[in-house]
Amino acid sequence: MTQIRLYLTAEKLEAERIFDLLEREFEDDGLALANMEIDEPRQIYEVSVYAHGDEDAVSDIEARMANRLGSDGFGLEIAREVLPDIDWVAKSLEGLKPVRAGRFLVHGRHDRDAVRANDIAVEIEAGQAFGTGHHGTTAGCLIMLERLIRTRYPANLLDLGTGSGVLAIAAAKLAKCPILATDIDPVATKVAVMNARLNGEAGLIRFETTAGLSGRAFIEEGPFDLVVANILARPLMRMAPEIERNLARGGRVVLSGILATQRQMVLAGFRSAGLYHRETIWRDEWVTMYLDRG
Repeated sequence: MTQIRLYLTAEKLEAERIFDLLEREFEDDGLALANMEIDEPRQIYEVSVYAHGDEDAVSDIEARMANRLGSDGFGLEIAREVLPDIDWVAKSLEGLKPVRAGRFLVHGRHDRDAVRANDIAVEIEAGQAFGTGHHGTTAGCLIMLERLIRTRYPANLLDLGTGSGVLAIAAAKLAKCPILATDIDPVATKVAVMNARLNGEAGLIRFETTAGLSGRAFIEEGPFDLVVANILARPLMRMAPEIERNLARGGRVVLSGILATQRQMVLAGFRSAGLYHRETIWRDEWVTMYLDRG
């Protein structure tokens, strides 16, 4: 089946906002997205959506991109490229450099030689799932997880919106505790299982495809000493009461996927659920926050 790359270029911060908007637009469609730097000196990035199907299907996706970006004030031209029948998402990941976040090193198979003696290495082949460590939200979560796990090792952990599984795998390597990792996207869940096996941590992590926090897995595995949720601000606010109910006594929560401009709004929502701010990590325009019951 022919695959079409729909793409546009923008400066770094604008490209990140565009990627965030398109990720929300297509989060239920199973489409692959990428945000790649193409001009380092000028900090120019290329945001891509990988579409497939007949002309009508591709044109519909292109129209949705234009409508979503236009409604938020972006008037950028969307270009097209017909791609050969190969895995271009995996191919694009080959160009990503390893990412260090605290002691964690997130890398692809092509950068295994970058691992140093004291690194906690997590090898990720993201495919269609979000989470290679390059985004500020994922890196912020890795740094916060290391801080919290080092101060008190959790008895168990919940990773909401696991994506590629990078956070669950990193936590398993450091905490060596049982982990429940969930995602609403079955493609992401399959990718995460593959990555857990690749890293030798499949025995500690239970992956489930589910929405919210009300399934059988949460009853069987919870309540949780540590919850990490790298999603988006508004879904996080909706889930705040459920997150609090699934938290063990003395439990801690790590939240990300939050723009700095949304920080106070999210904190207010979690205060209403009985969880209070302790620390924030700022990376670019994104924040990662640690909360507990106080």
